[in-house]
Amino acid sequence: MEPSTPHTQQIRDPRGGVSLLRNPLRITVLAGPDRKLAREFTGDRVVIGTHDSCDLVLGDPTVSRQHLEITLVAHGWALHDLDSRNGTFIGDVRVGDVVVDRDTRVRIGGTELRLQPLRSTVEVPLPAADGFGPLLGRSPALRRVFEVLGRVAGSDATVLVTGESGTGKEVAARAIHEASPRRDRPFVVVDCGGLPANLIESELYGHQRGAFTGATAPRDGAFVTADGGTLFLDEVGELPLELQTRLLGVLERRQVQPLGTSRPRSVDVRVIAATNRDLRKEVNRGGFRTDLYFRLAVVSVHLPPLREHPEDIPQYVAAMLAEWAEGGSQVAIDPETVARLQAQPWPGNVRELRNTIERAVLLGDLSASPAPPPATPAGEPPPAPPSEPIAADPNIPFKVGKALLIEQFERSYITALMQRFDQNITRATRAAEIDRVYMLRLLDKYGLRPGRTRG
Repeated sequence: MEPSTPHTQQIRDPRGGVSLLRNPLRITVLAGPDRKLAREFTGDRVVIGTHDSCDLVLGDPTVSRQHLEITLVAHGWALHDLDSRNGTFIGDVRVGDVVVDRDTRVRIGGTELRLQPLRSTVEVPLPAADGFGPLLGRSPALRRVFEVLGRVAGSDATVLVTGESGTGKEVAARAIHEASPRRDRPFVVVDCGGLPANLIESELYGHQRGAFTGATAPRDGAFVTADGGTLFLDEVGELPLELQTRLLGVLERRQVQPLGTSRPRSVDVRVIAATNRDLRKEVNRGGFRTDLYFRLAVVSVHLPPLREHPEDIPQYVAAMLAEWAEGGSQVAIDPETVARLQAQPWPGNVRELRNTIERAVLLGDLSASPAPPPATPAGEPPPAPPSEPIAADPNIPFKVGKALLIEQFERSYITALMQRFDQNITRATRAAEIDRVYMLRLLDKYGLRPGRTRG
């Protein structure tokens, strides 16, 4: 059969609405307990598994709760095995991530599927909103995100926001809070990945005086501080298993028990959690509690990386330049520069783009674009930078020039440090003799924070 590559074309109707012309994906069960089941999908993502939250729910006990994710990409459909128990196979080959662009047979557990990209097109209406709070974007992916955020904001539903570092997860959480009936109550942030395990419980639930060494005074935890408002649990995937159990109990009972006390306290808190890990994989690996995952993911929102919606970059750049113009900084931008920015991979996502634009505004020139650090083989220290005189520009204020040089040093140092220790944050922090929280801030500032590695 000739390849049938799925595509998406954006169109406008006479009334000003926006729609997509899209090739559906038909999935048919050829073998297994659900034989002859067939569905057609027109969305960006399809999750297959045995849990009711999946887009295609199977009754095969050899299939994991969330087994396989299929995502529409530029050149076909990307298959992404979610570290399932029995794997995903094409023929006799077990696959983790692969892109298919034609009729393909896939086996998951004891079920055989036929994935068939159709040549026919359907019109899929797109939400009209091109922003939500400070979040912007006209791409189809972000329009759908904004629609979900708008629908969920008025409720008390727990939300799990996923996405790579720098995609705006905390911004999305704040936007939900500001659009909710709780907007006049506290918005409290807890970085679950930036605190030692022995302090997380105190941070979340509080403690009484004498509850542990160093507890010289009673302290309200984040749940109590956020009472009536919203608690944002950032990097919730970093929680150790033993702490996940207690968090689940708090979410189910809506009661907290400060350390050193025997009396629980009721709280009225809306919880929004975020992570750059794939918690579905963590569940299948046994690193994250299944019941806690589904308690947090009542509504799940995925923020796509910037490389998947580069068409939004002109809008982002214009908005960022407008912010600086309010402060008196005027920088022109030409189409060639915009095209160059759109061609960048942006591993640090929108945060990295903002840092680049800010540097360009300070220098009065938007011609500079970020250059990726040179690749260094794993386990080898990066080469020492050549000894060159510092380039100082007397046409900019002293403080600005100094800040730019410090930023250049920080980025270079942290990049080399993380390469030296194979992206291990703990070892890198210890070697640099700096605080872990400060290290995480630097990694996030420059878009260098790695995802979790296995082992």
